[in-house]
Amino acid sequence: MDRLVPDIYAKSLYTIDYEKLKDSGIKCILFDLDNTIAPVNISSPSKDMKKLVNELENMGFKLLILSNSPKNRVRPFKEQLNIDSAHSAGKPFSKKYKKIMKVYNFKDTEMAAVGDQLLTDILGANLAGITSILVNPISDTEYVWTKFNRFFEKFIYKKFEKREILKKGKYYD
Repeated sequence: MDRLVPDIYAKSLYTIDYEKLKDSGIKCILFDLDNTIAPVNISSPSKDMKKLVNELENMGFKLLILSNSPKNRVRPFKEQLNIDSAHSAGKPFSKKYKKIMKVYNFKDTEMAAVGDQLLTDILGANLAGITSILVNPISDTEYVWTKFNRFFEKFIYKKFEKREILKKGKYYD
């Protein structure tokens, strides 16, 4: 269960304290796509997301999209945001995280991953040994397999709340 606990819990990717991340040595941020960057039924990034990417790049961060979605879903975001991506990532398995570390020459302590699911994004980041950041999903529209994960997440959140580990809506960094 400990591997499902995020290091940071923020309301959205727009409320993360990126200065604090930078000060802690983070150089690379991996963003989940679906319901983190954009709802699953939207095929291009918002103006706010484009602005955030620009600001984060100006801060010196290397940004990537790390998604379990196929290439054709990820490609428009990769191209319009002009950032690298890894599609069909197989999260929560750490293979793609490790490959990104190797290709871009980052240590695990220099990377953070942002996502909306405990069972894929947070577990994957924690298994890879990188900073895990949970955000709320930005839409209720979900893929079938995500709905399956959300069913189990309800029980995990209840356990976390009972043990006073994590409570939905109570953010921390």
